Amino acid sequence: MDERLTIATLDSPGCPVGTRIGSFIASGVSSELDIASTVTHNLSKGLALLESGDADVLALPAELIHGNMMEILKSGCKVVGARTPVRPYPVLVSDNKIQYQPKSAILLCSNKLTRRQLRRSRRGLRVLDPEAFASIEKKGDVPSDPVLKAKWMEGLRGTGEIDGFVISRGVYDGANLVGRRHSLLPDGLNEGDPDFLPPAYSDLIVLLARNRFPNSISKEISEKEGETCWWVQNSMLGSLDLKMLEKIGALVRHRQVRSLIKQAEATRDLTLEQVCLDPDGEVIEEEVHVEIRLEFVSKDGTRTVGLHRVIRHSDYERATIASLRDWETMIKEVSRDVPKDFHTDPESPPFILTDE
Repeated sequence: MDERLTIATLDSPGCPVGTRIGSFIASGVSSELDIASTVTHNLSKGLALLESGDADVLALPAELIHGNMMEILKSGCKVVGARTPVRPYPVLVSDNKIQYQPKSAILLCSNKLTRRQLRRSRRGLRVLDPEAFASIEKKGDVPSDPVLKAKWMEGLRGTGEIDGFVISRGVYDGANLVGRRHSLLPDGLNEGDPDFLPPAYSDLIVLLARNRFPNSISKEISEKEGETCWWVQNSMLGSLDLKMLEKIGALVRHRQVRSLIKQAEATRDLTLEQVCLDPDGEVIEEEVHVEIRLEFVSKDGTRTVGLHRVIRHSDYERATIASLRDWETMIKEVSRDVPKDFHTDPESPPFILTDE
């Protein structure tokens, strides 16, 4: 007899959890479970559903867990799985790609990290927060709801007051926009294309359940790659405050060895190629690898500090802790005043200011 499982879903504008879980249920992948879903509107209500037994699992965007783990643990719940990000990359809604924007083009974006990446990608662009643009141009109040804000920006683009704007793919779909869009990808399609790491936890769904929830059931509704994404990002970024978190780009994904080799050959990346080949040029092993990329971009987009690791899946937990130590050391070093070699040397400011 099939087991009955109720999943409560909590959406955010950029991560339509309900739609994703609905597609999973409709796919019939987990044929051993009779799955039903219900909707909740905030974390506290979702945890109450778990405590009362009205729901067995709470599916929610990973970004909503950041800073709220103590509340989750106090309620007797824990993370039991995660679903792999499907569309984590933001989109530029504009007639032109970044490379073909006119000189002094005006682009609006609410996300601080993406604004910095846009400034890095092209000199001369006017990249503004929507509220800042409205204040400068005396446009009045900007809608606080992300979907309504997207429609407001589309209206400005339609009248030619701005050249484009950047939003998450979930908001683009939620606003039913039909304008031309360009995904801001971490790997450019062509050599020389700018790269954009997605914001931390982007499009990652985490599954919560009460303590002692059966592992056999969580394996049916969770995904290995999603679990890896959550574990790595939570381990490396979970202790950061929100002001620091919003300035960091993070990408964690599973990579096949053949795909890595192909990328290394196309980009002439000898270091990446050595990860997968022995000295004789033979593939070392076929085990899935985990790619971890982090970056911190300065406010004007001129300076970037990044970390890029490719590790075997069987070794990713140990390697993540080692990478975290390296990342913390890098951030500490680049954000401190450069010491003088001699007392007559000029003052040298930090390479990057983390509080700007």
